[in-house]
Amino acid sequence: MQKITEQERAEQDRRLSERMSRIKNKIIVISGKGGVGKTTVAVNLTYGLAIKGYKVGILDVDIHGPNIAKMLGIENVRLIGAAFGIEPVMVLPNLKAISMALLSENQDRPIIWRGPLKMNMIKQFLSDVNWGELDYLIIDSPPGTGDEPLSACQLIPDISGAIVVTTPQDVALLDSRKSVLFAETLKVPLIGIIENMAGFVCPYCKARIDLFKIGGGEKAANELGVPFLGRIPIEPEIVESGDKGKPYVHFRNKTETAKIIVEIINKVIAYQKHG
Repeated sequence: MQKITEQERAEQDRRLSERMSRIKNKIIVISGKGGVGKTTVAVNLTYGLAIKGYKVGILDVDIHGPNIAKMLGIENVRLIGAAFGIEPVMVLPNLKAISMALLSENQDRPIIWRGPLKMNMIKQFLSDVNWGELDYLIIDSPPGTGDEPLSACQLIPDISGAIVVTTPQDVALLDSRKSVLFAETLKVPLIGIIENMAGFVCPYCKARIDLFKIGGGEKAANELGVPFLGRIPIEPEIVESGDKGKPYVHFRNKTETAKIIVEIINKVIAYQKHG
């Protein structure tokens, strides 16, 4: 990636500010550790907002392990340039997506970049993509409190808030507390905590099994004074839907778990209206 001059940087900053000003709500989804289902939550949140009629974009700032393209069923699509920027991929008429996965011809090739290169790429996604007028931009970040979520929070003017995704067990909760404090340190409003993988209902005997405990996310939210958005159970069909590129919240919308996700989406909408 070539170095840019001060004038070019100032122009890029101007474009970033102008493009972000056309987006009403900018929400980052974070987690303290990997494997908690954060991207699955981000994708279903985005898709759920879109099917409610909102104009939505999703930005994948996970440079090393981008997954939203696969979960949205667009992994074989590639980004194209335009006269005034980069055109995002249209998932639905009112849903746009950007990810590193949409740039690479070889999905097996690793991205071996240090922090400054990653920050420059995220800045380019914010400043040079033709996002247009949006009600929501959902930013899916890699786990932890490193370069990517830090860059996104620092680069986006007036970021609306953060959603923390955790699982119920103690190890995940320790890390989710760090995510909450990360947001508070950067003065990013906390929309709330989502407890994912909270219990499993046996499809045969219908007994409930709490594989990773239950209630830990809600307990952490109460202790930290953060809203608790909801508890999503383990559901094998969520995994299958993600692998097939068909977001669960829409393609399995009659299930109880999909209804729980919709309730969480309604709380996010209510927060943005009254927060």
